[in-house]
Amino acid sequence: MQALEALTRDARALANGEVVTAPEAEVARQMTICNACRYCEGFCAVFPAMTRRLEFGKADVHFLANLCHNCGACLHACQYAPPHEFAINVPQAMAQVRGQTYADYAWPPALGKLYQRNGLTLSVALAAALALFLVLAVATQGRLWGAVGAGGFYAIFPHNLLVGLFAPVFLFVVFALGMGVRRFWRDVSPATSGAPLSLPASAEATHDVLRLKYLDGGHGDGCHNDDDAYTLSRRRFHHLTFYGFLLCFAATSVATVYHYVFGWVAPYELPSLPKLLGAVGGLSLMVGTAGLWHLNRSRHPQHGDAKQKPMDLGFIALLFLTSASGLALWLGRGSAALPLLLCLHLGAVMALFATLPYGKFAHGVFRTAALLRHAVEKRQPNPIGLGAD
Repeated sequence: MQALEALTRDARALANGEVVTAPEAEVARQMTICNACRYCEGFCAVFPAMTRRLEFGKADVHFLANLCHNCGACLHACQYAPPHEFAINVPQAMAQVRGQTYADYAWPPALGKLYQRNGLTLSVALAAALALFLVLAVATQGRLWGAVGAGGFYAIFPHNLLVGLFAPVFLFVVFALGMGVRRFWRDVSPATSGAPLSLPASAEATHDVLRLKYLDGGHGDGCHNDDDAYTLSRRRFHHLTFYGFLLCFAATSVATVYHYVFGWVAPYELPSLPKLLGAVGGLSLMVGTAGLWHLNRSRHPQHGDAKQKPMDLGFIALLFLTSASGLALWLGRGSAALPLLLCLHLGAVMALFATLPYGKFAHGVFRTAALLRHAVEKRQPNPIGLGAD
């Protein structure tokens, strides 16, 4: 019976010019069963969105997969979870499709396969290679070790050189991610009522993103990690990582304003705003990523897609290296080790930037887009007149 249903879905998709992959067909199968049960309807945004559908096409599956926060609550509550013959494992099925969407919507499309290769070893090796290149460049000038003087690290790498290195990469990251999420938005919008974005919907989605609402398990006690016990650890460490990253970005932005608007040239010291934001953000980022590393390594194997773990760990490692090397650079100011520390920090930052469009960072962008579409859709009349919004 399941084989017949799968063939029917595939035939319908092919008639519409779509190609349904095995992970997408599996999500559609599981959602059909969940739609009949609805025990998990109050857990997260996925299940209320599910009740507005009787069929699950490719766009619906992509939307639901990116709406899922992989908290694991539905797996531990499900009476049809493995070893039941229905084999319902929504977090794992959704994770597999999410990874596929990152590759499918990558820009340029030819680089989509980088998601499959962006692992821990590659990320750390790239950071080390870039740092080594900078070390050799500084060493050839005889400035790798020794007092720098009043110019700070700008005496080693001039400001305009750093801008010339990082500005094009940053602009490419923004453009590549923007192009990818634009295609995702265009594809899922018709499947989510097609209504335009409104101010109330935007406000609700922003609130949900900033609070990481759907990592509370639907009841406020948290989600699961390695067993049946509820824990808020994932939500807390995600918060530390998310806001630590934002604070570090804010520090760089404020420093840019200081430099170009007020003519206040770095380095900055406490209690300047860039240094306060950077120090707090760096510490928050270090603690958050260290916690997420531990949780990722100890997480139950049924909670996600094992093939994506190297990509997850690679992103976590680069965030940790960036924050740790940045704090070490500040603590080592005025010391003979400053040139070496600067090379290590710039290598980590460059590796992080280079992998942002084709790594785990994309999940935040696509999930935000899915939450925006969910906030729009839930304000429209239920197309099937069943279930709850």
